[in-house]
Amino acid sequence: MAISNPISNYELDELLEKLGKIKGRHTELVTVMIPAGGNIYTVANQVEAEKSTASNIKDKNTRKAVLDSLERISRELKFYRQTPPNGLAIFCGNTSEKEGQENIELWILEPPQQLKTRMYRCDQQFVLDPLREMREAKEVYGLLVMDRKEATIGLLEGKQIKVLRRLTSGVPGKIKAGGQSAARFERVTEGLAKEFFRRVADTMKEIFFDMPKLKGILIGGPMPTKEEFLDEGQLVTKLKDIVIGVKDLGNTDESGLKDLVELSHEVLAEQEIIKEKKLLEKFFNMLGKQKEKTAYKYEAVKKALGYGAVQILILSKETDKAISKELIQMAERTGAQVEIVSTDTPEGEQFYNLSGIGAILRFAI
Repeated sequence: MAISNPISNYELDELLEKLGKIKGRHTELVTVMIPAGGNIYTVANQVEAEKSTASNIKDKNTRKAVLDSLERISRELKFYRQTPPNGLAIFCGNTSEKEGQENIELWILEPPQQLKTRMYRCDQQFVLDPLREMREAKEVYGLLVMDRKEATIGLLEGKQIKVLRRLTSGVPGKIKAGGQSAARFERVTEGLAKEFFRRVADTMKEIFFDMPKLKGILIGGPMPTKEEFLDEGQLVTKLKDIVIGVKDLGNTDESGLKDLVELSHEVLAEQEIIKEKKLLEKFFNMLGKQKEKTAYKYEAVKKALGYGAVQILILSKETDKAISKELIQMAERTGAQVEIVSTDTPEGEQFYNLSGIGAILRFAI
């Protein structure tokens, strides 16, 4: 029977965890993705056509598993007259852990956000990255790697790194010169470097100044260039104030952006901890001063969700999964924001001891 509603974020998280653990012995796990607005009949025809290709697989067990999976997918697609609004993701394959035995399982879902990827893939594991990206943090981070000759500006969105702009300075390399010519050359070089710093700062302002989801900026480069840029580049205060990490590295191209992110994992993790602390500080402050605009413990929060009064639902990662799933589904039906917090901070541990279930309300009830 065709699905009529998108899967919830919580259900997607559970499914991603489950599917991520499934490993095929051979390329017998089939992933099919139909993007939002895609033609479901075109994909159904492709699945039918893939049966003839699969019939050429040499290993008989793999061949049978893939053919049986394609047949199940083909039957399921016949229930749909059109692609659901957010697209469709299908996972099917042999999940048996015993060699020579077959257990074909199928999962079909409409994602919580619009799917942009069209895909058909047979592999030893399901392709989950397009769905995982939907569950990445919505905040983005600006990236800059530079030396005196070139700069690359990029963006970190979830796990994806995008190159936004490349700039070159025209600053000449060192020359062997003496006396006044050397001093004059140095003055010219310094002037060109400062002008380059200003161009980089102006470009960053153009890209990042009004970016609503920008949470911080990471900067990388050799010593002392990146420090000179921060001191002399005239980067606007609004952006300078959100520089959360400065790292030593040599590459200033796209690979340098990747190196910068790799070196900044601890900084990025710390940002998530800061976000949790601020949220819980707000909750505890309101609990003390505006108790009527908060709720905690299961029954009170469930009641508030039933009235549509919850603005932010807060759950500890340690809260019982079944309870969390129930409350998250209620929150998503009423448009409430859902935040999952750890017990890695004193605030998170205190919140868990308070029941691990809380809410900031839109209105008192």
